[in-house]
Amino acid sequence: MPNLSFTAPTTVDEAVRMLAGGAGLAKPLSGGTDLLVQLRSGRMRPEAIVDIKRIPGLIGIREEAGEFVIGAATPGVMLSAHKAFEHAWPGIVEGADLIGSQQIQGRASLAGNLCNASPAADSVPAMIAARATCVIAGPNGRRTAPVEAIVIGPGRTSLEKGEFIVEFHVPKPKPHQSDAYLRFIPRTEMDIAVVGCGVNVTLDGNGVCTDARVVLGAVAPTQVIVEDAAKALIGHRLDEITNAALDAAAQRACKPITDKRGTIEYRTKVAGVLARRAAKLAFERAGAR
Repeated sequence: MPNLSFTAPTTVDEAVRMLAGGAGLAKPLSGGTDLLVQLRSGRMRPEAIVDIKRIPGLIGIREEAGEFVIGAATPGVMLSAHKAFEHAWPGIVEGADLIGSQQIQGRASLAGNLCNASPAADSVPAMIAARATCVIAGPNGRRTAPVEAIVIGPGRTSLEKGEFIVEFHVPKPKPHQSDAYLRFIPRTEMDIAVVGCGVNVTLDGNGVCTDARVVLGAVAPTQVIVEDAAKALIGHRLDEITNAALDAAAQRACKPITDKRGTIEYRTKVAGVLARRAAKLAFERAGAR
């Protein structure tokens, strides 16, 4: 990798200048578990790597009015270690806990998992289901975008040159609100999802769903918010009829490919099954609050 420069700025403005300054590709380094593999394999050849981990505030989780703020370079292992966040959003933690081995989770970040732009990214469906947003810094200042606006295709994001994610904002759940994330993989661990599903529900005091979001991963070029699946849940308890409508809606939303992990037909079927299972878990958690 000739002429590859490495810098480690200590401010957001400095990082933006370094990412925007060169004529070629510059990549931020938050965890590096995807980026370093791509560098070694030759799949990516940037002219500059900008390590953002030394910028204050980019590692860690803090609570502000009505929300959690997660630094972009926060490793996944810190999510499960933060008991208030784990209790609030167990589905997001479940997704992060499925990223590689324990060693990988000590480095891999939510921003890296998102910006790698894999349709099968495990932390992304639950983040979208929770209506998380991200703060993006760039040459024109800062802007906020929903997590679902970042990935626009496999390996492609909406971030402009010089932009990088600084932090995520996740609203604190309401009473009787909770989530779940499930995935299906060919092996028992450390594999890429055939299908992933994040579900976020809010219930009333009688167990009837008043709000929902269902998000699928690995069944289309980007993560899919399944609005018809949410409509199938809202206004209903999770009974046999509701489950059938949820399953059908999830299957209709799929636009998968056939590869070595599964066929189009198999992935589509599994999406319906996972949606039902994740919804059951989310309903149980929300009902217990």
